[in-house]
Amino acid sequence: MSSVDVRNLAQNAGADAGAPDGDPLARADADMKHVLDVLAGLEAKPIEQCSAPEARAQPGFAQALARILRTGADDQGVDMEFRMIPGPAGDIRARVYAPRRAGGGPLPLLLYLHGGGWVIGDLDSYDATPRALARRCGAVVVSAHHRQAPEHRFPAAHLDSYAAWQWLLANAEGLGGAAGRAAIVGEGSGGNLAVNIALRARHEGAPAPLHLVLVTPMAGGDFSLPSYAENDRARPLNTAAVRWFLRKALRDREAAADPRLRLLERADLGGLPPTTIILARIDPLRSEGEALADAMRRSGVWVDCTIYDGVTHQFFGLAQLVNKAMFAQAQVARNLLEAFGR
Repeated sequence: MSSVDVRNLAQNAGADAGAPDGDPLARADADMKHVLDVLAGLEAKPIEQCSAPEARAQPGFAQALARILRTGADDQGVDMEFRMIPGPAGDIRARVYAPRRAGGGPLPLLLYLHGGGWVIGDLDSYDATPRALARRCGAVVVSAHHRQAPEHRFPAAHLDSYAAWQWLLANAEGLGGAAGRAAIVGEGSGGNLAVNIALRARHEGAPAPLHLVLVTPMAGGDFSLPSYAENDRARPLNTAAVRWFLRKALRDREAAADPRLRLLERADLGGLPPTTIILARIDPLRSEGEALADAMRRSGVWVDCTIYDGVTHQFFGLAQLVNKAMFAQAQVARNLLEAFGR
């Protein structure tokens, strides 16, 4: 699989792939369209037209969800507390989610890694997913932040995320969890981080996750893949925004060629844990996710990959409003519970 655009990113990051006629958002189902319409009403500036600080301040799906529900915060029966995790360059902000329960033994553990192209995204904007996973899986979920580009370029996020995985395992008992029943969920760029944690753990002979969940993952940056042309004008993520993220995250051509970014070209995917991959039809990253699923299967990895029609990138956390998100969360919870031995 070619990744010419990733390798030449430092020179060609401004070029845009051609888009077919028609609006990709016309393919959104009614639930998704309602959320997109509300988001449009919040008048967010397109990410690719922003500086990094501006992009981080733009309203997103979390604000649209709050606008639609018009209710106070619903904790969904899940307690949350803030933590600071020791990292390679200072403390890492994190949240620990745990379902309320009366007694019982140690719970399964999940490390959740949010999206945002290693540039934007935070614990607030990605609160819905770890909260839902804690409730659905009866698990303790650690949602970990990471250093962000361009202030801290690649591989800062990868180093922080691996430190968060080590911390979760080392502190399993204090979290009320079982280190032997731990998995990783990554969304968007967090999906890339999740795969790399599993690969590094295997390489170092360290404890590996029982299961990986990759939600609309970034896997290679090959802009010749079909979904980049199909969704050139999609929202909230389009092809120009993906290029913007990579320009901010990567320092030079050498970084762009790093195998941690070019997962589709790696020959060492065999031995990864069973993996669930959740993709959205209206997403420039969809074809990367499909190619990653194929590459993992060819390497002997068990993969359950589903493309959800009618929804966009970052749909997964919208289960309170979008039926496809509810179905996708149920699929993930079913596979995780199977991995944990229920």
